[in-house]
Amino acid sequence: MQIYWTKINKIIQETTEVRTYLLDCPQDFTWEEGSHTHFALDGFNTGDKPNRSLIRHMSISTLPHEKAIGITTRIKEHCSEFKTILRDLTVGNEVAIFKTHSNVPLKREGKNVYLLSSGVGIATFRPLVLDYFNRADNVNGIHSLNIQSSNEFLFTDVFVTAPDRKFTSMFVNNRIDYYEEVKNLTVDKDGLYYVVGSDEFLVQNIEVLRELGIKAQQIILDKHEQQLAEFLSVDLEN
Repeated sequence: MQIYWTKINKIIQETTEVRTYLLDCPQDFTWEEGSHTHFALDGFNTGDKPNRSLIRHMSISTLPHEKAIGITTRIKEHCSEFKTILRDLTVGNEVAIFKTHSNVPLKREGKNVYLLSSGVGIATFRPLVLDYFNRADNVNGIHSLNIQSSNEFLFTDVFVTAPDRKFTSMFVNNRIDYYEEVKNLTVDKDGLYYVVGSDEFLVQNIEVLRELGIKAQQIILDKHEQQLAEFLSVDLEN
């Protein structure tokens, strides 16, 4: 396993509780849209075993052409040891990244793509939207739906409805409006439905989507194959 140590280049305060840490790109580090990585703080590997309290599984919210590795995360006033340390880091501090992989690349199958997210989960989808804007081949269109109770919505410079690009974006601040809109979207029985958020959010969305006639194979989660089978309760090969 290769561990990349890199420096924080810039810290962006996206909202009251959400920050994006932009990291320098190591020379041979590559990734694709929808990627996640293991993001670790100094000291995580100093003992006989990795200190898991200093490691988090994070989505990368940027694309390689942006020349920075973006880690977007919520840091509340009362938070974990990891978030407390992260909150105090500044530009120039070193962090580690390793085991980078994408479970949710943009599928180009000539279908509509629906991006369903909760809160900071939209960070996972930012690179998919940018990739689509750069190259729309074999994607009919994209619709993004994000729920954020605080009304402090993220990446509103990217998530802006653009009819000429066949891209629509909607933000809502309550679950009633959110699930009503999900019902409207599922009129498309052939679309691809990406879902990112807490496990509870995933379970609720899967239940709604399945009840509305969306097949398990049309639901894309940021989970590895074994977890997918558990969430969707099906044999994905059938």
